Amino acid sequence: MKRINYLLLIALFATSLLSSCKTEPSESQDPKTDLPEWYYTGGKLGTVSNTSAMCFRQPTPATDNAGMSISFSQGDQIAEKSFITSHSGRQHGLGPIYVRESCQHCHPNYSHGTSVPAGTYDAKNQGNGTLLVVYNPQTNAYVPWLAGMPQLFGAEPFKAPLNPDMITVEWKVAQDEHGNKFPDGETYELQYPEVKMPKEAVYVYNQGFRDEDGLLESEGYVVVLENTIGVYGTGLLDAIPDKDIIAQYEKEYNDQRMKNGLNPAFYNGTFQESGYYKNDAQWGPKRFTYALTRGPLLDAAGANAIWNITNVTRSDRRSHYLDLNGTIYATYASKDPEVQAGFEAYISQIDPQKEHTDWWTDDKEANIYNYLTSKELPAEMSDAEYTQVMVWHRGLAVPAARDVNNLEVIRGKELFTQLGCDYCHRPSWTTGSDELRDPNGFFKSNGDMPRYPNQKIWPYTDMVQHKLCMVNDIRTGWCRTTPLWGRGLHKKATGDASEARLHDTRARNVIEAIMWHGYSKESDAYYPTQLFYNLPKADRDAIVTFINAI
Repeated sequence: MKRINYLLLIALFATSLLSSCKTEPSESQDPKTDLPEWYYTGGKLGTVSNTSAMCFRQPTPATDNAGMSISFSQGDQIAEKSFITSHSGRQHGLGPIYVRESCQHCHPNYSHGTSVPAGTYDAKNQGNGTLLVVYNPQTNAYVPWLAGMPQLFGAEPFKAPLNPDMITVEWKVAQDEHGNKFPDGETYELQYPEVKMPKEAVYVYNQGFRDEDGLLESEGYVVVLENTIGVYGTGLLDAIPDKDIIAQYEKEYNDQRMKNGLNPAFYNGTFQESGYYKNDAQWGPKRFTYALTRGPLLDAAGANAIWNITNVTRSDRRSHYLDLNGTIYATYASKDPEVQAGFEAYISQIDPQKEHTDWWTDDKEANIYNYLTSKELPAEMSDAEYTQVMVWHRGLAVPAARDVNNLEVIRGKELFTQLGCDYCHRPSWTTGSDELRDPNGFFKSNGDMPRYPNQKIWPYTDMVQHKLCMVNDIRTGWCRTTPLWGRGLHKKATGDASEARLHDTRARNVIEAIMWHGYSKESDAYYPTQLFYNLPKADRDAIVTFINAI
């Protein structure tokens, strides 16, 4: 099957697009009519009208209807407050090494993370949800001597695997084939981050570790930024039937509209998972994280992060998140004289009755190693606390679309479709019966969670990965189409100076985000971006207004 010729489409659509700005909205879009269905971004069970700075923190109507408001509120308190390195008391157990202290640190007001300024990577800044991704450029796999989400702090006597004070971010300027200027003379800027991390920032390197591939010594590793997504509305995405996501893959595979096709690690005519996409503990098409490594929601990014970001153990996660190898940090921390000097005082608080005899031998190095690599650690988060967090996570609502009867928004919506933006940013899905799936076994019945059966929702994503081929791109180049719902409220919710769009916050507004889509001729979105580029300013502005309204 031949690929669609988008160069031809530019010529065919040019006249119709230029004239579309003069077209009156259809009768069904008259400003005097009732609210259209796309106002309810999360369906009737998942949408709230709150569009204030607290818009992403609201429970869905389904949560309230199910009588789960108290559990939601309790989960919200756990997500909001910092965990502490103490070994007793409320939200204890942070460490021995960790990435951040709370959900709020990475998801300010439960939005996506804020933009990262130039200079020293400020990991302590609450709102900096842009995490470091360190990987092998030959394989695209994470380096074995760090965790996939590298920890940046240590609880005494342990040392941080990475020293964030030695890591810097520089914003560089890019220029596209148009010289960053529209035909009518309006200009835009394109920037991208470059991260510098000397090998001396790596704790195990300073302790004498040398990896056999030589990537650490030669600085052959690559470091990029990856921003957190908003946690609102994830329960609704979880409710999309597997069969419908599979049908979307089949459609896009058969259409062959994408220059880069589909990620063969996921789909090559049939579903498959290989390499770093493989996850034996889960089933069905993945739907969460940029790399689509997680799903269903009850074993997805949130369920994982409440453990591996904080290293707070629970009954089903009774081990520490250290590094991809699993033993490198433990080996070198156990040999560190300063760690050895403080370990007995540390472990006395965790195991005062000395029930773990292999932590109390005469060999200090063995004691530390055995503790760090143990699979039988005491649970620091109770099952009740974890279930409350997950009720909160699945119960977060999506704010309603704004200005849905505004003529400019309506025109922007029509143009969004005419340009073909709605192919990847698929506007709507309909949820199924929403049968709960929990690989971890905490939730036994559908009544244990907020549910969203048979709802038409408007996330603006096809739930599939594509390539934009940007400078300093995301690891592997494959990235799930980010849902657009609620993104226009980020600045209001967080106070960020930037709209912080795209996976690493490189785009400071919608125009920059769109033009990055067409920066490279190899991008799957190159030709729709050229259609946008050739629109008159009034139509470009209408599309921006629409995207910010949904």
